[in-house]
Amino acid sequence: MAGSSHGHTPAAWTGAIITFIGFCVAGVFMVAANPLGFWAGVVVIFAGGLVGLAMRAAGLGAQKESAEMTEARERAGRAQISH
Repeated sequence: MAGSSHGHTPAAWTGAIITFIGFCVAGVFMVAANPLGFWAGVVVIFAGGLVGLAMRAAGLGAQKESAEMTEARERAGRAQISH
């Protein structure tokens, strides 16, 4: 996985940050025994996922690898193992 840029995109970072904020909000309100605030945090968690998906659909996510690139990566991996 070190050769890929898995997760290093604006869509991934934005979705993860919004989801993290939602977890923090939900956690604070859960400790404060405030159900409305907790559910608001859960809504923010799901919004983070939707924002990440929307940004990926808009072209800000990782591009799919071509079949040639996948095969070249596999050949390179096998070459490293055989040495």
